[in-house]
Amino acid sequence: MSRPLLHQRFPQLITSLPHLPLGDRPTPVRELTGIAPGVTLWCKDESGFGRGGWGGNKVRKLEWILPDVRRRGARTILTVGGLGTNWGLATALYAREQGLRTALALIDQPVDDHVRPQLGRLRRSGATLHFTRTKSRTVAAAPWLFLRHATGGRWPYFLPAGGSAPVGTLGYVEAAFELAAQISDQALPEPSHVVTPVGSGGTAAGLALGLRLAGLERTRVVGVVVNHTLRLDARAVVKLARRTERLLHERGAAFPATRIAPEDVTMVRDWMGAGYGHATPQALEAQRLVAGSGHLELEPVYTAKALGALIAMAADQRLGNGPVLFLQTHGPRDIV
Repeated sequence: MSRPLLHQRFPQLITSLPHLPLGDRPTPVRELTGIAPGVTLWCKDESGFGRGGWGGNKVRKLEWILPDVRRRGARTILTVGGLGTNWGLATALYAREQGLRTALALIDQPVDDHVRPQLGRLRRSGATLHFTRTKSRTVAAAPWLFLRHATGGRWPYFLPAGGSAPVGTLGYVEAAFELAAQISDQALPEPSHVVTPVGSGGTAAGLALGLRLAGLERTRVVGVVVNHTLRLDARAVVKLARRTERLLHERGAAFPATRIAPEDVTMVRDWMGAGYGHATPQALEAQRLVAGSGHLELEPVYTAKALGALIAMAADQRLGNGPVLFLQTHGPRDIV
């Protein structure tokens, strides 16, 4: 497999920011018809990215995180998610392959037909599960969790929900470079907007920074916020993008400052419904539209809400004439 595009663009990062290939790239792009009247709609489908039966945006982040865990000498990853966390499950499975342990602090969310079997998968993954229930109780338990999972005199490697730390955010800087290469190869036109669900901010932040670095100045990131427990406005997302840019500079990448600003991204919260994990009529309708069409497999927490928002924004002409790119970030498989 060829080196990641970030390493090709910035060879200085090969040793300072190591990469572990876990997926097949590039992920496919294709036009979607009959979904969002009023715009030309394309999809970049991340669902088949990871090897071993896993896909979605989590694996792209882990390609950069897991080598960094090794580089720091940690033996356990400590991270956070909801009861049905795909992020936590992906971390546990891929970390296990690398001989690393995972501990998960789990926060309550509605228990539905996704969450019930997911809890079984989490238990079978080998991760240590801590049912901390709320954000405040998780924060209060943090000192104990760090002590509990210190191994061999080393603290656990902590990751926020979704892996949305600067190292994890590199996964979608890389994806933006990949998208730019596909546009250059005429696989799709340059989009006016990329619409993505936002549960922790790392995917949107990586795209926003990566599009700038890849020269796609016209393309604007639209994040559909699905998580009410975190601050996920444009300022927070851009702050993470800037931290990721600083990481690249610190590790040796030479490029002019992007000067990315909150005005450069759009974050919308109108389609969240009652909160994280709660279904909405728009999301259910988006699932109905694509069901059986072979277009996409959506889930109600992230991707169905994002596509429902895209359809509504297109109808209101908030996305102009497009073309618009929908980032399909879902892709877990029942593999444990």
